[in-house]
Amino acid sequence: MPSNFAAFLVGEGVHPLSVGPAPYTSPGPSEIVVKNGAVAVNPIEYILQDHLMPSFPMHYPMILGQDLAGVVEEIGSNVTQFKVGDRVLGHAFGMLHNNNDPESAFQLYTVVGEEMAVAIPDEMSFEAATVLPLCFSTAAAGLYQDNFLNLPPPSLNPTPRNQTLLVWGGASCVGSNAIQLAVASGYEVVATASAKNFDYIKQLGATQVYDYHSDSVVSDIIACLKGKVIAGAFNAVKDGFDGCLEIVQASEGSKFISSVLPVPEVLPAGISSGWILMEPAKFSKLAYVDFLTPAIKEGKYIVAPKPLIVGKGLEAIQSGIDRQKQGMSAEKVVISL
Repeated sequence: MPSNFAAFLVGEGVHPLSVGPAPYTSPGPSEIVVKNGAVAVNPIEYILQDHLMPSFPMHYPMILGQDLAGVVEEIGSNVTQFKVGDRVLGHAFGMLHNNNDPESAFQLYTVVGEEMAVAIPDEMSFEAATVLPLCFSTAAAGLYQDNFLNLPPPSLNPTPRNQTLLVWGGASCVGSNAIQLAVASGYEVVATASAKNFDYIKQLGATQVYDYHSDSVVSDIIACLKGKVIAGAFNAVKDGFDGCLEIVQASEGSKFISSVLPVPEVLPAGISSGWILMEPAKFSKLAYVDFLTPAIKEGKYIVAPKPLIVGKGLEAIQSGIDRQKQGMSAEKVVISL
């Protein structure tokens, strides 16, 4: 049995993470174990380390992390998509499964559900691949779950829907994936970003991009959407909800806003919204298995954003969390293992 090590959060607000031995856990019937080659950092890690979300159930010591890429070490008895030795990216759901440490990413070996992993080509580095999982899952949940925007599934050959989706914060990790998925579902996408990222956003598939720093950004987008039918809005950043709200109020079509952060308890009449909480059973097969697997294989999906590699080894994860805390745009913090 392999020897496992992990970066542990050993107490509320304790800094840095403590690296030490961890149990190795074999997979369940529909799971794989991945020997991690790289992991990525998301805002939730510093939020939990700093105890900025008191309502979140914590136990100590605990292992954080959701994004990983590596090599399949072991497969469960019912697994058909993968074999030992396959190179994969995966979304580790430990923090969402009652803080189940074997399913968390910040360790050498992680248990991952078969339908939350995708094979990656030899030419794709683990560092490039590991930026994707949580951001892709969040985008997919906000777009496809029936309690959110409930769009039709993505396809390599999408049917045009003749509707437009607004993505506020298109250069964010989640926004980068929301744009591509919406386009793959047949929608036109109008997005916001800083001016330096306009070309990047259009590369992802957005037809129009507006600078969210502009005083006229809301009125400009409302004018752009005049005569169009909107499919709703996707707020991918912490300060975009009010802009989304004004725009959907003034536009024809869906009045629903999917948001990566909690939404106001009271909304104007006719407006609906939801803070994106993932239910993998509602999106994993259509997003990961049916779409992303062939899209990655055929080179028809941009794995975005770019990785910002800040170090190597489990000891470097704390530096990565600290860097993430400073804020990111069009990049994601990654640690090589």
